[in-house]
Amino acid sequence: MKSLALSDEILLTIEKPARYLGNETHAVMKNKEEVAIRFCMCFPDVYEIGMSHLGIQILYDLFNRREDTWCERVYSPWVDLDKLMREQGIPLFALESQDPVRDFDFLGITLQYEMCYTNVLQILHLAGIPLHAARRTEADPLVIGGGPCAYNPEPLADFFDLFYIGEGETSYPALLDAYKSNREQGGSREDFLKIAARIPGIYVPSLYEVTYKEDGTIASFTPRDPQIPARVEKQLVTDLNQVSYPTKPLVPFIKVTQDRVVLEIQRGCIRGCRFCQAGMIYRPTRERDAGKLMDYSREMLAATGHEEVSLSSLSSSDYSQLPQLVDFLIETAGQEGVNISLPSLRIDAFSLDVMSKVQDIKKSSLTFAPEAGTQRMRNVINKGLTEEDILKGAALAFAGGWNKVKLYFMLGLPTETEEDIRGIPRLAEKIAKRYYEIPKEERNGKCQITISTSFFVPKPFTPFQWASMDTQASFLKKAHMVNQEMKEQLNKKSMRYNWHEAEVSVLEGVFARGDRRLCKVLEKAYENGCLYDSWSECFYLEGWQKAFAETGIDPAFYTSRARSREEILPWDFLDVGVSKAFLLKEWDKSQEEQVTPNCRQACQGCGAGKYRTGVCKENREEISCENTN
Repeated sequence: MKSLALSDEILLTIEKPARYLGNETHAVMKNKEEVAIRFCMCFPDVYEIGMSHLGIQILYDLFNRREDTWCERVYSPWVDLDKLMREQGIPLFALESQDPVRDFDFLGITLQYEMCYTNVLQILHLAGIPLHAARRTEADPLVIGGGPCAYNPEPLADFFDLFYIGEGETSYPALLDAYKSNREQGGSREDFLKIAARIPGIYVPSLYEVTYKEDGTIASFTPRDPQIPARVEKQLVTDLNQVSYPTKPLVPFIKVTQDRVVLEIQRGCIRGCRFCQAGMIYRPTRERDAGKLMDYSREMLAATGHEEVSLSSLSSSDYSQLPQLVDFLIETAGQEGVNISLPSLRIDAFSLDVMSKVQDIKKSSLTFAPEAGTQRMRNVINKGLTEEDILKGAALAFAGGWNKVKLYFMLGLPTETEEDIRGIPRLAEKIAKRYYEIPKEERNGKCQITISTSFFVPKPFTPFQWASMDTQASFLKKAHMVNQEMKEQLNKKSMRYNWHEAEVSVLEGVFARGDRRLCKVLEKAYENGCLYDSWSECFYLEGWQKAFAETGIDPAFYTSRARSREEILPWDFLDVGVSKAFLLKEWDKSQEEQVTPNCRQACQGCGAGKYRTGVCKENREEISCENTN
């Protein structure tokens, strides 16, 4: 039996020691002497969050199917263990072998959210790996990042050897083969990085040079080597039915955020909301066959003992085989007492009918995401929902027995007016009135409406990437305006309002559209004690303010400033399929409050047609999708 990296004394003094023991059901154990490559997969957040991430499960399964590779895992130690590891000099370790992370060939870090960036530095620091890629030697692991935040890797460029742009099932096998071959031939770390940079989807920051203009904007972004591509192209799976899926996922010993079987039914989204990065970077929409998903559900329930199945998708209602898949799950899993979760559904008659079959209406709540309080603003963001759609859906839900509703909105959207802000509580009031129009004897208790507002953050590869972002003071002023309006509503006792932390949103905006110069801010913030920034109880604003002051960098340069059409953006060297010409066209249409049809209604020539798969292949106008200007 393996020896644990932490002593019994330490395990007895920290919160949830099972986070660090490994040995979970389906954890993969191999003989490290019999593999050529050791890969440590990291999610830079607490264990319960990281264990719920589907991408980690997919890559863990993919890598461990290779006989020459052993993939293990590591998560950010919580603050209690973090303190002890620093005090006692305990190196960060992988869960499976309990070996130090610095002994591995690769450290792969999932970049899911900008507010996890200080945790990335925590991982490197505790592992004993030099923070800066330029200072690493042949003895150090290669640090590679991936995930949605890798679509603007520049604020982390100094700390990573490589970034993987796209879906892991495509180029990772070639990358691992190249590493193995380079080592067998006696090649150096630098040799491998030059080889890797020529593999589709791989970005090596050290092999590119950035220069700046006097106004702080980028003057040029060029490869240092003529053999390195000037643009790095996103990699994606063209046929989801032909790639493996983890039918024996890891099962934790403690409760985690997503304690359930997860069936990924499709990737991508047809909707085209102009604020949504995922809806752009994961294009085109591709589906998994319902028959395969049915087989997966049987295998995964038998292998895990989970009591819930969740369908994973950006927009589950748009999955073309949803009726037969749900009927199957109701007939099989439902009869065995397994719950069925259907997130990301549009609230219409079909969806409500499905949910009524799989949910305990008395216990569950429905989630609507109008995103904006007025029709004008919903047209600006291309939400594709009219007020009548929303009210009709609410009425159908209330008539079906639901009485708890969660409403999600955004504040600070481009072109927003005071009328748009006040429209949020007014729309909520209209929804509440629909409930009280039902005869009293037919109501399911008292109506409960929870309104949540987040603050708009412009993201790369969206039509709003050129927009300015509100200040913290402006965000809070708008939130208080919504709150005050709610207090005046007739049904205020039925409503509750909460909003996201404005200072966190502003910081997210800085790093979402930032460049390489932010690396020194991030490093200073980490030195100042910033860690677990996405956790409100840990967020240390003063540490960040001090970091900006110490480095002389003004965060407003990255947030409050609108971008010109001619400006070179830090992520312009990436090709994600969706063209800049299309995004600019959508930006213009947003200013004119024009709605763009979804991908199944009419092709708009976004550029993703070049992949010739999914909805682009279904669409007979696919040739127009190939506009990649």
